[in-house]
Amino acid sequence: MKKISAVWITGIFLVLSNFCAMAQQANEPASTLIEPYRLGITYSKTTNLIFPYAIKSVDKGSRDVLVQKAIGVENVLQVKAAKQGFEETNLTVVTADGSLFSYVLNYSLVPSGINIKAENPQVKPAPVAVFAEDATTDKIKLNAEKVIAKKRTVNTNGDHNNGIGINVKGLYVQDNVMYLQLYFENSSVLNYDVRLLRSLIRDKKKSKRTASQETEIVPLYILGNTDIIRGHSEQDVVIAMPAFTIPDKKSFELQLMENNGGRNLSLHLNNKDIMKSRLVY
Repeated sequence: MKKISAVWITGIFLVLSNFCAMAQQANEPASTLIEPYRLGITYSKTTNLIFPYAIKSVDKGSRDVLVQKAIGVENVLQVKAAKQGFEETNLTVVTADGSLFSYVLNYSLVPSGINIKAENPQVKPAPVAVFAEDATTDKIKLNAEKVIAKKRTVNTNGDHNNGIGINVKGLYVQDNVMYLQLYFENSSVLNYDVRLLRSLIRDKKKSKRTASQETEIVPLYILGNTDIIRGHSEQDVVIAMPAFTIPDKKSFELQLMENNGGRNLSLHLNNKDIMKSRLVY
């Protein structure tokens, strides 16, 4: 009888232990793994990602990848490689409905597709073009046209390299959109083919033991020619982007890089410059 009782007590103890463990697991928050899409991109072609809703946030894992919203459209993201054969990295996109799209990016000489519709299985199909609700594309375009005609209001050092110069003429803001008025100059006889025009917020100084942190700002709209700066010419460009301020120990950097050349430029602004922005009128 003593042996039988011991067996019964042991069995009851195991059942109660399993029940407590199951109850504890039931109270723990459930986690769902979101599997990323694998996407091949290349250097010589642009991949268009078409989302069912407006793009609200973009984050990329490497500067070897270039991203920007298609001009005038809120739900198309253009992606391409900044250099050939880059190491595997990732891309995260959040849309206006709260959906998160995660991609693992690899370099591919011949991508399987360059126009890709990113469908969320829980969301009904949406129109191919979705325009902003906060500030319409037409209003942003109208403000950019006003800004490009304005006289210089900001004096910065700018940057120059072998006949190519870039400077800021003015900073304006309206309806949570910032307008950066730029001045390009080419005093050389050689045309300047633009490979990359990129804006980001990054650390002012990088410690040898820590990685540099940077956040790329995707333009909402660009007015002016950003493909080529012809020899012996001057031109103005306006870049519209979400309004922002700059945290301590960081700065705003605008990069202009030449295609198949070495005349690369880098222009910096601090928070004092940003706070001097004027209203568009």
